[in-house]
Amino acid sequence: MSDQVIDLYWDSTYAVAVALMTQHPQLNPEDVGLSELAALVIDLPGFRDDFSLVTDQILLDIQTVWYEEATNL
Repeated sequence: MSDQVIDLYWDSTYAVAVALMTQHPQLNPEDVGLSELAALVIDLPGFRDDFSLVTDQILLDIQTVWYEEATNL
């Protein structure tokens, strides 16, 4: 297994969601607000994008995929 960190960007929705599940398994995506979610994403290893590019829709998309993956939908 590789410990290589992949580069993450705002439009890497699925990869960001998986990284959030890995880094924060104790968190329930439904309990995370958009501001907190943005901070969590920015702090992910490999996150390389510009914070000023994020929109509420991008964050909602990430949160939706995170929720779906965490609940096996």
